[in-house]
Amino acid sequence: MNLEERQLNSLNKLLAALNGSQNGFYHKKLLGLKKVESLAEFRERVPFTTKDELALDQRSHPPYGTNLTNPLTEYARLHQTSGTSGQPMIWLDDPAGWQWVIENWKWVWREAGVQQGETAFFPFSFGPFLGFWAGFESAAELGIRTIPAGGMSSENRVRMMERLRPEVLCCTPTYGLHLAEIAGNASSFGVEKIIVAGEAGGSLSAVRNRLQDAWRAEVIDHHGMTEIGPVTVGDREDPSFLKIKHDSYYCEVVEQNERGIGELVVTTLGRHGSPLLRYRTGDLVQPITLEEGFSLKGGIIGRVDQMVVVRGVNLYPGAVEEVVRSVPAILEYEVIFEMRGEMREVKLRVEGEGVAELELKLQEVFSLRIPVEQVPAGTLERYEVKAKRWKQ
Repeated sequence: MNLEERQLNSLNKLLAALNGSQNGFYHKKLLGLKKVESLAEFRERVPFTTKDELALDQRSHPPYGTNLTNPLTEYARLHQTSGTSGQPMIWLDDPAGWQWVIENWKWVWREAGVQQGETAFFPFSFGPFLGFWAGFESAAELGIRTIPAGGMSSENRVRMMERLRPEVLCCTPTYGLHLAEIAGNASSFGVEKIIVAGEAGGSLSAVRNRLQDAWRAEVIDHHGMTEIGPVTVGDREDPSFLKIKHDSYYCEVVEQNERGIGELVVTTLGRHGSPLLRYRTGDLVQPITLEEGFSLKGGIIGRVDQMVVVRGVNLYPGAVEEVVRSVPAILEYEVIFEMRGEMREVKLRVEGEGVAELELKLQEVFSLRIPVEQVPAGTLERYEVKAKRWKQ
């Protein structure tokens, strides 16, 4: 079967699982739909699912909502979204759904070229977000030695890495740069690969180059969400692209602009216990058609709810990050938006040198004068997980 046939077969298995189940959330949306004859019919007959709908459903039916296909007693895993765009959502998985997530993360490890017997270092406290719980457990199942480094300072994590010399580091791009800043000599630690996620960076050449130079390691991007699981991994032949696991996810890109950038919409094909059909992720992407399916050029470009218009110019977090990281002397930064009368203005606060160089590059890229203010070292917050530099 070709990809379209495989996806259609998986979609009809999902619809069959939902039909007759106790999933109140999708009973209302699917109106008895049992089968579709094509992907086009699926897109036509199945409405979008939004984060606002899911959040309202959990508020109306606390604490877990009604997007549960099985009896509550069958769910063994609880995770929670990061809450970057509202109140965190709780997400439950039955054993079959959790194993599906694990198998998708195994694909990330394999695509990254990580081998059985190598060591992966996880320098953060996991908390309730799905993120690297799935990465950690999938690595253990593959025979990759896992080092949990939660509950300790960044300095102690650096010392632990220096002593144990793991081949793989898993972190956000921001935290990878912060650890390198603390270490001073991170390139001597023996790290060969850095798998990054949680924010724009791994698919952006300026950020990727900064990490590679600091650690002398290959940087591999990856993205996913608690509610959908691990969706993509960086293409090692061309790291500016993210490859999608199309046999696990039916993906669409909607409302594309003149540059081809639109919102990623995802259907989870194997997570029947807590499914998502045509879920509007809020991620802005640029799809490039392949022989089967498509890949994402430039990774996750930004978020629908984070794109800001300043004097007619669309500013995306990923685009600003690319410019900032192209100036090596900049250590950390934040972007501040303010209203002056009816006009929105933007400025950057940075630690490090290179203010004049950064202002010039911002002007060249965005055709917009963006003031840059230098602040003393240690002024700006450092982040272990998703950075929150976009101050609106």
